Order: sequence, then C-alpha cells, then structure tokens
Amino acid sequence: MSDTRRRVKVYTLNEDRQWDDRGTGHVSSTFVERLKGISLLVRAESDGSLLLESKISPNTAYQKQQDTLIVWSEADNYDLALSFQEKAGCDEIWEKICQVQGKDPSLDITQDPIDESEEERFEEIPETSHLVELPPCELSRLEEIADLVTAVLSSPIRREKLALALMSEGYIKKLLGLFRVCEDLDNREGLHHLYEIVRGVLFLNKAALFEVMFSDDCIMDVVGCLEYDPALVQPKRHREFLTKTAKFKEVIPITDSELRQKIHQTYRVQYIQDIILPTPSVFEDNFLSTLNSFIFFNKVEIVSMLQEDEKFLTEVFAQLTDEATEDSKRRELVNFVKEFCAFSQTLQPQNRDAFFKTLANLGILPALEIVMGMDDLQVRAAATDIFSYLVEFSPSMVREFVMQEPQQTDDDVLLINVVIKQMICDSDPELGGAVQLMGLLRTLIDPENMLASTNKTEKTEFLSFFYKYCMHVLTAPLLANTAHDKNSKVVLFVCVDNFQTAQLLALILELLTFCVEHHTYHIKTYIMNKDLLRRVLVLMNSKHTFLALCALRFMRRIIGLKDEYYNRYIIKGNLFEPVINALLDNGTRYNLLNSAIIELFEFIKVEDIKSLIAHIVDNFYNALESIEYVQTFKGLKGRYEQEKDRQSQRHSRYRRDARSLDEDEELWFNDDDDDDDGEAVEKRMEDDFSDSYGKYMEAKKGTFWYFSLVFSLSLETSPTVPKYVVSCDSTALVGLVDYPDDEDEEEEDEEEEQSPRKRPRLSS
Repeated sequence: MSDTRRRVKVYTLNEDRQWDDRGTGHVSSTFVERLKGISLLVRAESDGSLLLESKISPNTAYQKQQDTLIVWSEADNYDLALSFQEKAGCDEIWEKICQVQGKDPSLDITQDPIDESEEERFEEIPETSHLVELPPCELSRLEEIADLVTAVLSSPIRREKLALALMSEGYIKKLLGLFRVCEDLDNREGLHHLYEIVRGVLFLNKAALFEVMFSDDCIMDVVGCLEYDPALVQPKRHREFLTKTAKFKEVIPITDSELRQKIHQTYRVQYIQDIILPTPSVFEDNFLSTLNSFIFFNKVEIVSMLQEDEKFLTEVFAQLTDEATEDSKRRELVNFVKEFCAFSQTLQPQNRDAFFKTLANLGILPALEIVMGMDDLQVRAAATDIFSYLVEFSPSMVREFVMQEPQQTDDDVLLINVVIKQMICDSDPELGGAVQLMGLLRTLIDPENMLASTNKTEKTEFLSFFYKYCMHVLTAPLLANTAHDKNSKVVLFVCVDNFQTAQLLALILELLTFCVEHHTYHIKTYIMNKDLLRRVLVLMNSKHTFLALCALRFMRRIIGLKDEYYNRYIIKGNLFEPVINALLDNGTRYNLLNSAIIELFEFIKVEDIKSLIAHIVDNFYNALESIEYVQTFKGLKGRYEQEKDRQSQRHSRYRRDARSLDEDEELWFNDDDDDDDGEAVEKRMEDDFSDSYGKYMEAKKGTFWYFSLVFSLSLETSPTVPKYVVSCDSTALVGLVDYPDDEDEEEEDEEEEQSPRKRPRLSS
C-alpha cells in the first residue's frame, strides 16, 4: 500500500496568477546526479511518470503554509506548490529542505532574503536600519509605522525584510491591540494610520502573516482596521455585516469543528478580498496573489472534507428530494448545493470527476426536476446555476439521465422539458435566465460533444429522444404565434407583439437554426412535417426587425445546405414570397434587413442553385427587375438564361419520347399524389401539439400569456390577396400584420407619408 503521508498534488502558478493542477503523485527527496544535489521528486500515482524534479537550492526561499503546503519560486514568475494529503508528510519533507539549507524547521520560511548585492545595500541606506528594527508599537509612533509600511511596497527586498520583522516580533497582535485602544478613545487619526498599516501588511503578500491575521483571534480586528478608510467620511460597518447580517446557516448540522472554522475563515477572507479591499491597480495586481492562493487551498480543503462525509451529503439530498420538506428549508438546501458546486471548481480534474459522479449517484438530477419547477425565483435561479455546472462538466451524464425518463407518463416532468418551460416562462423583461438556459440546451443538443463511437449510439438515441419528446415543447410559442390554413392558402398571424415575446421567439429561432446546421435528418423531417419554414417566415412581418432577421437567418441556413429536398419544399410552398415582400416593403431604406435579403439572393446566384434560380426568375423577376443598385437580380436572370440555352441545346441534340418522364418529374408528381397523406400527418401533429401545449399553457396561465383564438376567414375576390379577421382576447393578443388592402384610403395616405415604398408588394 502506498504511503499516504507523501501523497501530494503539484500546482504551478499561471500568468493569470491562478493555480493550475499538474497532477497527483508521491514525493521523495533524493540525490540526483544530473542536478548535482538533493532534489524533490514527484512521480504520478497513475503511471509513475515524473511530475516534478526540483533541486533544493541553498538560496531558494521555501514557505510552509497551513500545515500541508510548501510553496517556492524557482524562477521569475514560476511558482510551485506541493499540497500534501497529510500534515506528517509535509513536516517530513519540510525538515529535509531545512536540513539541506541548514535552517531551523520550526520556522515557516527557510530563507532570509537579505542577500542583496553591495550596490543594493548602498542604495537602501538609511531604510535598512528601519526594516530591521521596527519602531515601538505605540500610539505615538503609528504615523511612522504607516509611512514605513507604505514605503517598502515598491521594493521586493524591503517587503521581505519587513515581513520577517513582523513575524519574528509578534508585531501584528500588538498593532491590533492598539486598534482596540484607538477605537475606545475614538482616535480617528490613529484609526486612519492603522488602516494604511493593515492594508500595507496585506500587500506584503506573505502566507505566514495571513495565518496570524486571519486566525479566529485576529480576523475581526483586521476587518475593523479596514473600516476606517481615510477617504471615507464615515467608516464602513463591515463587522456588523459579518456578525449580524451574514448568518451561517447549517442546512445539516456540521459536527466537525475544524471544518466549521475553515468555512468561517474562508467566507471572511473572501469578503475582505472582494468587498473591503479596493480593486488593485496594474501595479498592485500581484500584491494579493498569495491571498488568492490562501482562499483557493481553503476551498479545496472544504470540498474534500465535505465530500468525504458520506452521511452529511446523503442527508442533504434526502431532504432535498423529500416532498415533506418545507419550501424555506429546500431553498437553503439548494443554495448550499449551489455553493458546494462553485467550490468544486477548485478541485483537480480527477477529483472533480469523482465529485460530480457522487452528486449524480445521490440524485442531483431528479432533485433539479423538483426545484426548477418551484415558484420561488431564487430557488429556480440557484437550480439553474447547479444545472449549468453539471452540463458544463458532463453533457453526456445529463443526456444519459434524461433518456431514461420516458417511462414516466407525463412529458411535462422530463428534465429537458422543465428547462425549456423555464426558458419560455422567464419573467425577466430582458430574458437573462432564458438566455442562460438556451445556452445550456444548445450544449446538450450539440453533436460535437456527444461521445464518438463506432455505432454513434449517443447521437442517434439522444436526438431521436429530443425530437420525439421535447421539440414540440420548444416550438410551442413559435407555432402559437403563427397559424396557417393550408387548404385555403390563407396565412393567419396572431401574436402578443411585445418586445419580450419577440426576444423569446428570437431565442427559439436561434436554437432551431443551430439544429438545421447540426442535426440534418431529424430537423429536416420536423420542418417538412410541420411546414415549419412557412410558420417562421410569417415573422418577417414583425415590427421588431431583429425578429425578422432571425426568421431570415433560419431560411438562409436551410438554403446554405444546398439540399434539393429543402429546395423543392421551398419552391412548392412558394416560400420566397414573404422574403421578397419584406424587401419591397423595406422600400428605399438601406439597412441590415435589406443587406441580409440581398445576401441571400447573392448566395443563390454565386452557388448557382439552378432550381431556386428558375423559381425566382419565373415567379418574381417582374417585381425585382427595377432593383438596379445591386446586380444580383440581373445576375440571377443571366444565370437563368444561360441554363435555359443549355437545356435547349441539349434538348435539340437528344430528343426523348414526349410521353417519358425523367426521375425528377416522377418524384414531383409522386409528391403531389402524397399531399393528402402529408396533410393527414400534419393535422395529426397539429392535434398532438394543441393537446400538449394547451396543458402546458393552462398550468402556466398568468405567468406568461394566454391564447384564445377564434378565426373567421374570408377571401377577397383576388385569389392572390388573402384577407382575414382575427377575434381574440384584446388584453393579450395583437395582430402583427396590417395588410395594406385592409386599410381605408386615408390610412394608406398616412402610411405612404411615413414609409414610402420603392416598389409595390407582390400581392398588390
């Protein structure tokens, strides 16, 4: 069995002053011939490879921190740390280092960094004497002490000297004793000096000083000194916040006193760093690197201690999923798990893997299904953050869980559907939560992070699951805001046309566009069966330009695939008409919508998509030929004429029986014959959607929108100009489209004055 005393984690400090884990192994000290000296060797516990080989140099300053850490620098901006599993192992290696350097093992730092050159000695006179002999710790000398601490910050060597002097004489506790005296006497001048002193001592960036300052006996006095910033008229009340406002809530009682103390200490030190200390300047950025490390290693220790306490975590999740648990208690439990997950980010990869697997085994995902459906906004926000940690760590773990759920009878309780509904029902006007959830959904449905295997099981199974059980929930708001009667070829558009709804539809379209790019077969089948592109293009009439652009982008991605099945679907449905109407309605305005539409047609021309070119020229060229500020449409006509000439020449050379049909023509007529079947499939899917969406909307009534639609259809004498009448709840629904034909002459005159059109619409 391996010696656990010598089990260590190796860390290096990166350019961002954050600790990177280099692996776990076992440390030894031995003579290395190549390095000509006693060296520290760490070999990986997994494969025995060499993680670290570092000669113990006589001039290197080693520091022992928190009983289980040894930290040192081997070169400029290259700091190393060994984090021991047990204190005994740390003490053993520390004694070996001190033996090589000839130092006293009772000290926490091996090197007195006063070995500067003679030139440096000369330059530092007369400051050197002050650094060696600190002024007496008296009220009358506070200003002198403050000036001394401030003066040394610009010199690394002076900072080292001062830190050694402060540690050797127990100076910190004496200063904090003076703080209590000054506060009793209301000596503001002395309190202001103490603020400068304590802030400067923190910037000395020494772990040994932090151990003293952040101990239970001293930390609140340190916080008290930092309340008296000379720049403030009135002191801050940080101690009052930490002792009275910030309450330590034990969702499950913590019996380990060492763990409790570590949690309290970490919270208070984090508060000092984030709230009390001002944002460091570029010059001061490295002054608090050791403070960052102190907090980092504290968090590692807290997570490790909690994770090892199986009884504690089991009780947490038992209460979290218990239906009898009160809402207030469940809120505390969710916040605890959220903070627990946040702390876990400090773990090394293999330990983080074990951490999340432990959470999964304890039932974190079923618990999220419960808490994400609660009415409490804070609980839902915390649950979303937890879900985010899980998805970012292992999307496959989440997918594996959700694919096991369809045995349940109600699709509404599926975890992904719960997430989708939270996105749809986000009450924030800016949809901040919805944007976060949309990003998580995108990660889950991204084939790029699905496990690759010979049979591609995960991709096939999960996408089939998603389109069967979840896609109808995602597209529900989109389908509810657009309606189309295929038999009468009448387009109906009813919608709550406010900014929040438009933002939500834009998010849904962004996800659908992602699906078009990455899901091929599944999304193609869904688009064809639901006639989805027609529904999406109705949004081209929205008063919100960004939503019209999202609809156009969806079509652009489809055309960008250059898939003839999609192209024939577009041609048969005459789906260029709403796009060209939007171009004509845009008139002389040169804006993003104009450019995006032109780019769509330019792509078709450059890629020479013959079927689409023929359709556009045959049906819409008369409306587009007057557009001369770009050569796109003339280019389309030129491509069309060239192809027509080629076909004519080919036809003259190779005549065929007039009664014979080529393969494309046969497919075309076969499709026409199957229209009835297609309509039956679509109607069946529409009925399924109506049932599921109706149940969902009834449950969420009052938190989002409620649709009550009664359509009354009538056709005008012109078969190309549909007219509709929409009767709906006037408080909830607004018609997005105002057709020019429905306006009286007076309104038409006003419209022309406000937005003159360059060309008439196709339907005029």
